[in-house]
Amino acid sequence: MTVLVFGKTGQVAVELRRHAPDAIFLGRDQADLADPATCAHAIHAHAPKVVINAAAWTAVDRAEAEEDAATVVNGAAPAAMAAACAARGIPFLHVSTDYVFDGAGDRAFAPDHPTAPLGAYGRSKLVGEIGVRNSGAQHLILRTSWVVSAHGTNFVKTMLRLGAERDSLNVVADQIGGPTPAAAIAQALLTAARALQDGAAGGTYHFAGAPDTSWADFARAIMAGAGLPCAINDIPSSAYPTPARRPANSRLDCTTFTRDFGVARPDWRVALTEILKELRP
Repeated sequence: MTVLVFGKTGQVAVELRRHAPDAIFLGRDQADLADPATCAHAIHAHAPKVVINAAAWTAVDRAEAEEDAATVVNGAAPAAMAAACAARGIPFLHVSTDYVFDGAGDRAFAPDHPTAPLGAYGRSKLVGEIGVRNSGAQHLILRTSWVVSAHGTNFVKTMLRLGAERDSLNVVADQIGGPTPAAAIAQALLTAARALQDGAAGGTYHFAGAPDTSWADFARAIMAGAGLPCAINDIPSSAYPTPARRPANSRLDCTTFTRDFGVARPDWRVALTEILKELRP
């Protein structure tokens, strides 16, 4: 299948290039999500058999001050892509986020749970989801959480940098979720893309790493895996204020994705070992 991917340098896009090197990858210089019409034009120009959107505005805190711009990138652009796919009769796969939920409670959110974003980033991603669903395209929306890899900016790399500089770090312990390796997301998207091409209905699904953990416990695992003596001190979210509120509960119920596509939740502990190996000088 000819796959067109929006995104080139992001964590998931980099892993997609590893697993699907023959796909067409469009960076911002070729298809700027700030200009949704150019994204739709690119789909018509390349005439692929399936489209994956692995690009997004991911600056959660900056979105609070620039919500309109974030909503164009995360909302209008994927809607335009999906509409172009609908016109061509091809599947469209789109990566979304746990931030569309309010983070309340301690149970894993199912795909059909009511959405209630806490901030601008979540609202912008929800606009994109709605636009994709309303496009008429055969689509798959894959919500994920806490994406990590050896590429880009993410929690693992931040902890390694700070852990090498300090004797101890204060890390939030009351936010719980599933760290998700970008490599596993890429493989899940490609598996789902093949299924959609074979006639699978698609819809909205969740895919996140297991087991669920806190940021503080995840940080401890990173330090232990890297052999860093940096101690991790548990703190509440209230002790680490940010412009955007983070969900306290980022647990995602991934059972329907496993049922429909045969892909189990990836073990982030195994993935962390591989990420640390790749980052080791």
